[in-house]
Amino acid sequence: MTKLSVNINKVATLRNARGGNVPDVVKVALDCEQFGADGITVHPRPDERHITKADVYNLKSNLRTEFNIEGYPSSDFIDLVLKIKPQQVTLVPDTPEQITSNSGWDTKTNLIFLTELVGKFNEKGIRTSIFISDDIEMIEYAAKTGTDRVELYTEPYATNYSKNPEEAIKPYIDAAMAARKLGLGVNAGHDLSLENLNFFYKNIPWLDEVSIGHALISDALYLGLEKTIMEYKKCLTE
Repeated sequence: MTKLSVNINKVATLRNARGGNVPDVVKVALDCEQFGADGITVHPRPDERHITKADVYNLKSNLRTEFNIEGYPSSDFIDLVLKIKPQQVTLVPDTPEQITSNSGWDTKTNLIFLTELVGKFNEKGIRTSIFISDDIEMIEYAAKTGTDRVELYTEPYATNYSKNPEEAIKPYIDAAMAARKLGLGVNAGHDLSLENLNFFYKNIPWLDEVSIGHALISDALYLGLEKTIMEYKKCLTE
């Protein structure tokens, strides 16, 4: 079964626009769990422009499902993850000033750095996932780090889906098959939506997890959070 992890960064962005605690990030996360989400994802950034360190600690002590913390492995990020000990950490090669992640790791160039990180997290029992493009060479080098999983960066798929779904999905099928042969779990995320998620899932049914935030929270403005999560879950079962 492919799990749905809801990224709640946008909820924190809305809260931070006015200060205070509305909407309540922890309550929304717990509601997501109640409505069927299999996990919660957060991406704390150094400037705390959405998820804050305090949020991470509060979520850890309240969540009942899987907790996934993603981000660039700065020293502060590493320390936070080692203290929180989430079920999964997703390593993303973004810089502090980026609005959102927009590329996968060059695992060949960063092999030693990533290998050391994976070892550090695995020692604490934290499953690791490396954010990566559909480049098979990069997946092969990711496997050399000892990581448990890779997360396929799916913005190119989402961008090209409306033009030609079969062409858009093909490199991702090849990448996911390569990862599977190397013994890696496969996650996916970035710009997956109600429009394109089911086609992605049907073609790569062995996906372990998808992490979805922006599209899901945007859909919830119209459909409501409960119905939205139900619709996303349907995309991973039909």
